Amino acid sequence: MKIYTGGGDAGMTSLSGGDRVPKTHPRIEAFGTIDELNSFIGLLITELDDVEMKELLHYIQSKLFTIGSCLAVDPIKMTNNVESSITFECIQKIEDSIDKIDHQLPKINAFILPGGGSRAAALAHVCRTVCRRTERVIFRLAHTEHIHKNVFVLINRLSDLLFVIARQVCVIKKGEEIFWENSCK
Repeated sequence: MKIYTGGGDAGMTSLSGGDRVPKTHPRIEAFGTIDELNSFIGLLITELDDVEMKELLHYIQSKLFTIGSCLAVDPIKMTNNVESSITFECIQKIEDSIDKIDHQLPKINAFILPGGGSRAAALAHVCRTVCRRTERVIFRLAHTEHIHKNVFVLINRLSDLLFVIARQVCVIKKGEEIFWENSCK
């Protein structure tokens, strides 16, 4: 079987279930951005030494893959079961991780400039910003199509998790966080 089909050469692509839509369709944009986020998280994992953090991010990658596959389905023609995969327990696991990591970090009272400390911390900040864009894209899709509320909650919590991971990695790598100084004064 060939990897390429030529079916998308004219700007159309298939959803799961076979429907053809333009590559600019909001559903394609949504699961494509999820895929981008998942890829950046994969890159971040390659820069980490902490086994527990890697396992948590692999767990997140699986959840993102589930969300992406659900977004690739036309909900009118096929049902998806995102609510059975993105559960309250899943969200609670992310919140517990955020709280655990944040509790170990020095308190902050200023904005942190992304990228300070180490390559891994900078990558975590890139993941965080791609996650925020993912959230915006999914909310745009929700203007026309039903998206389960747990998807929004998971993506929102994930950006917070990536923020504290960036900070934790900075501490682990003995980097120095760079704080924003308001130069408009």
